[in-house]
Amino acid sequence: MVPFSILDLSPVAEGSTVRQSLDGSARMAVKAEEFGYKRFWLAEHHGMPGIASAATSVVIGHVGAATKRIRIGSGGIMLPNHSPLVIAEQFGTLEALFPGRIDLGLGRAPGTDMRTAQALRRNLEAGANSFPNDVVELQQLLDTPVENQAILAVPGNGSHIPIWLLGSSLYSAQLAAMLGLPYAFASHFAPDMLLDAIAIYRDRFQPSATLDKPYVMVGVMGAVAATDEEAQYHFTSAEQQFVNLRRNVRGPFPRPVADMADFWSPMEKMNVEHTLRYAVVGSPKTAEAKLTEFLQETQADEVIISMPIHDIEARLRSVELFAGLGNFMRAAA
Repeated sequence: MVPFSILDLSPVAEGSTVRQSLDGSARMAVKAEEFGYKRFWLAEHHGMPGIASAATSVVIGHVGAATKRIRIGSGGIMLPNHSPLVIAEQFGTLEALFPGRIDLGLGRAPGTDMRTAQALRRNLEAGANSFPNDVVELQQLLDTPVENQAILAVPGNGSHIPIWLLGSSLYSAQLAAMLGLPYAFASHFAPDMLLDAIAIYRDRFQPSATLDKPYVMVGVMGAVAATDEEAQYHFTSAEQQFVNLRRNVRGPFPRPVADMADFWSPMEKMNVEHTLRYAVVGSPKTAEAKLTEFLQETQADEVIISMPIHDIEARLRSVELFAGLGNFMRAAA
């Protein structure tokens, strides 16, 4: 049985506020815990009016306070935006507050446009090039301190928080294999290198103190509703958002529309459908067939689902319906 997890961006829906978005994330995490999902992760994005999870560790604390058992963490923290010591302290604090529940997923993309990335990092070149060393440094800061260790993460040292590497290309697959870390591929928005990345990761994996064999998580966008038509209607919000990203139009997460024909051009439609080709959208029967095919193709150990649905009640219903698909769900811990 393949466990399900959830990736959330605290979407700021058109007509709502950031506070409502953050409350929606907490409600979604509670629902995920109720229906046996394994993890609830939040993603770091900056400068996007439709996403409220920029201060990712703070939002993790918010959903942690609303839940009791489900693992919570980042999917991911964009490490080049930060000092490893700062992240060790933030996640060490989260581990102290929610012991045994924290995951630290790391990415190397900026999670924003280049101007905002410059404001975050100050030195873009150094941030990208030092990523492998920063990961190792972060591992050491979260490990048991050695004698006379000069720099300590307090809180953080000795917490042994599980680190994941996230990626949408072959780079992080190779690094995760070399370091013996679990690997999550962002196939929910970058499908092209999925199978090659998984193959490289599995072929080159080196067992480590934290993981003895490869562990692959794959991402999908999802919207499940009572009918295919209703699910597709809700999913038009995500389709609009991807078109807006390519047009450099910044705004809140859009309301769904009855027909996308008047919104996108034929080329935009083709590009978005290619980008979202692994999306699981439809009634439970349709969604189960799509998910079965995807898991057969990837042989993934875990699936993480992003549910970009404008209406929070429909989003919560999708969480419930996904949990009932086939025999994929592992019983809640």
